Amino acid sequence: MTITTDAPLDSLLGALDSATGDAGLVHLERLPARPSRTAELGAPLPPAVAARLALPPLWTHQATAIDLARAGRSVAVASGTASGKSLCFQVPIAEAVADPVRPGTALCVFPTKALARDQLRGLGALDLPGLVAAAYDGDAGPEERTWARRHATVVLTNPEMLHCGILPHHERWATFLMRLRYVVLDELHTLRGIFGSHVAHLLRRLRRLCAHYGSSPTFVFASATIGEPGRLASALCGLPVEEVIDDGSPRGERMVALWNPPLVDAGSGARVSANRVTARLMAGLVAADHRTIAFCRSRRGTEVVAAEVRRLLPDALAGAVAPYRGGYLADERRQIEAELSAGTLRGVVATSALELGVDIGGLDACVLDGFPGTIASLWQQAGRAGREQQRSLAVLVAGDDALDQYLIAHPSEVFTRPPEPAVVNPSNPFVLDAHLACAAFESPLTPHDDAWWDHADLADGVRRLVVDDRLKLRVRPSPRGHDVKAVWAARGFPSHGVGLRSGSSCEYRIALPDGTLVGTVEESRAPSLVHPGAVYLHQGRAYRVETLDVEDRAAIVVPTAADEYTQTRTTTTIAVLDDEVSRPVGRAELHLGTVEVTARVTGYQRHDAFSGEALGLVDLDLPPSCLVTRSFWYVIDPALLVAAGVASAAVPGTLHAGEHAAIGILPLFAICDRWDVGGVSIPWLDDTGGPTVFIHDGYPGGAGVSELGYAAADRHLAATLEVLRSCGCDHGCPSCVQSPKCGNLNEPLDKAGAAALLATILG
Repeated sequence: MTITTDAPLDSLLGALDSATGDAGLVHLERLPARPSRTAELGAPLPPAVAARLALPPLWTHQATAIDLARAGRSVAVASGTASGKSLCFQVPIAEAVADPVRPGTALCVFPTKALARDQLRGLGALDLPGLVAAAYDGDAGPEERTWARRHATVVLTNPEMLHCGILPHHERWATFLMRLRYVVLDELHTLRGIFGSHVAHLLRRLRRLCAHYGSSPTFVFASATIGEPGRLASALCGLPVEEVIDDGSPRGERMVALWNPPLVDAGSGARVSANRVTARLMAGLVAADHRTIAFCRSRRGTEVVAAEVRRLLPDALAGAVAPYRGGYLADERRQIEAELSAGTLRGVVATSALELGVDIGGLDACVLDGFPGTIASLWQQAGRAGREQQRSLAVLVAGDDALDQYLIAHPSEVFTRPPEPAVVNPSNPFVLDAHLACAAFESPLTPHDDAWWDHADLADGVRRLVVDDRLKLRVRPSPRGHDVKAVWAARGFPSHGVGLRSGSSCEYRIALPDGTLVGTVEESRAPSLVHPGAVYLHQGRAYRVETLDVEDRAAIVVPTAADEYTQTRTTTTIAVLDDEVSRPVGRAELHLGTVEVTARVTGYQRHDAFSGEALGLVDLDLPPSCLVTRSFWYVIDPALLVAAGVASAAVPGTLHAGEHAAIGILPLFAICDRWDVGGVSIPWLDDTGGPTVFIHDGYPGGAGVSELGYAAADRHLAATLEVLRSCGCDHGCPSCVQSPKCGNLNEPLDKAGAAALLATILG
């Protein structure tokens, strides 16, 4: 293959096709360039601020968002990559801190430290009077944190530091909070599910303390394009939020290629590794002098692809490609970011850590190693290339799972499907109670706190915490009757026991034999992730679990070679606790409510990490784990199975295959990952009075996914049937009914029965 360094991006496609050794290009879409649309601010900025900012003409969405924020109206701006969202909050902040009469402060919350540091550089470059910016995160030393508390007018932090470092110590931040004018939440689209539910309570705690100190900040949310950003932002902060979604920024021409790795075995559905194809595509682009970023869905995939790209490139270019993922030291991350910005690196292979808005200009191409899970994330990743309005290329390399193959078979879905709406569930008691405890530690709870929390949620949460001896009620006479306060009654800081990325405050410690902490895992997931013999990956390193101490909630691990992985075998039962609502979907009955899932790990299977080959099954005897969560489920009349031609012996495999296929395609309708949900299929359940298929949230109390699945059931089932019909394998494969997380090791599965049943249900 010969690629000239001046080859335009469109001519590269044919050469890259040769590089992969297969006609893998399934679809090519050309998205035309788009001109900018500009607008003036409703009122001019103060002369001193305007002179320092020296703003270029503002795009329409920027002017609209800035005007709303300056008027004290909370706003969510959702626009494409490189659309200047940062100015939407930088301009109001600059005006607030420079106010000669009543200077204000601002708190900017970013989901990652890298993004906060990137914004810190941008704010520092403004050189505005009164604007003193500082990062307050885990990378900041004690002296830096003290300096930030005393001097910063703009503090850049992340949810974890707000949760543990700022709110519990609010007295130290009294002056800052008293003057707080703006709260910025960047990358709104990441604040969904359990993480978003935690952040919703963080913002309520913050607003409560601001009111205590006499301030009422305006919220500014910035987001990649998602569905209904205003509704999500309002659910997060508990205030009305205006949404700005008409993107007025310019965009260069973009080409988007859908690439499917070749089949190795049509009967089994096995394909060439997407990692291998991604590496070859990226190597070809880098060799052609096109600066390229590749996104992988796992840390292991990132390292594997980066190593393969280096192997394929000549020595002179191999050193110009680097991996980037979570787990790197702060200095390592910053060095890679600096080399990318400077152009020293010609390519980077990253996890979603670089999907967010770290400003990296000059990238020409983006290769996605598998569909990232949502349409919103796909466009966010693809938008990392072409940020300077140059012509750019994005290539989606399909994985072998159902959702990837569905999109490859339906290219129009990629380009016409609107971005998914995200949801949070602040009423989840496992999340609510933890934050009410934190709020009581910060300042005693009273009935008046229903200004921040739903009245019924507040009362129920306080009641549970009092029964659990974590809060105590104090009643004092007053002229109005009695004042009731709920005060923190336990030891220590309640915030230290609350992980924002999980639905439970009970976690298992993962530690080396000498006690060195490796990580933590949520209690409900411990038996499946850190059972004895499990291979556990953390920050790119592999550990084998030696012992699991259920009483101490600790797993002892030792380093091991990363040459195999483990998959648990689990027996699962489910009980309906609350059947809240139901409706027909085709000829089946759909329900939504609360369930209890009881799972017992009975063994695990060892697999070769490179080939996936099964190496053996090991028996285990562990206590069961219980998960109370949200679910939607289908109750199927046995007559439908008969009408579909499904024999009695085939019913378990039919329901099981349908469950897997439905879970695989669900992220297209609910902004989630297949690992965020679970499923149970039962040939007969007394609770429902028939054969039943459950799809449930994977977190205690639920994350809102089940509600989205219930609402989208008609379209979801039709897409599931399409997956089963369009897959060319003989008896089931990862592209249709096999699941990498199945507790029954994908047994039994009846693809044909599932397709026949769904066709009968949908008529």
